Amino acid sequence: MSRAFVKEGAPEAPLVIPPRPPLPQGVPNYVTPAGLAALRAEKTGLEAERAALGTEDADAREREWVTGRLKVLVERIATAQIVDPERVSLDRVRFGTAVEVEGADGDRRTFEIVGVDEAAARGGSPQGGAVAFTAPIARAVIGKAVGETGLLKTPRGEEPLTVVSIARADAAPPPDVDSP
Repeated sequence: MSRAFVKEGAPEAPLVIPPRPPLPQGVPNYVTPAGLAALRAEKTGLEAERAALGTEDADAREREWVTGRLKVLVERIATAQIVDPERVSLDRVRFGTAVEVEGADGDRRTFEIVGVDEAAARGGSPQGGAVAFTAPIARAVIGKAVGETGLLKTPRGEEPLTVVSIARADAAPPPDVDSP
């Protein structure tokens, strides 16, 4: 922002670092290998962004913001516990599986159960794609076998979800992400 529009001597607004997607207290930070690769790629990008910033006063605030985001990301990477979808049993819905469920209305949804950062990065949605293992829809079906029903608690009440199929989640890194 141009300094022409900033009142000289005016205090700057406090710096706000966007938080990572939340993990409940005491819950491990499970990630797939692809998820960890994406986190590491994000870290590399932030490091490059920080290195590209100059030493000018105008860059100092931006550098502080990037450094803050990097610190939060490094903490998340340090707590990552890798779960390889290739080693996950397909007898029940688990982290790292793709599950198809059918609601009471007959509508079917398919989604992968992944880490919180992966779901956020891939636009997680219970309608399809990637869903965090902490999401209500994932918690409703984790541990269920094909043919078993879990209850999804919604503001409208409980919705039964029957597990139709369980498959291995896509373990490949998303496009433009280097493997760890």
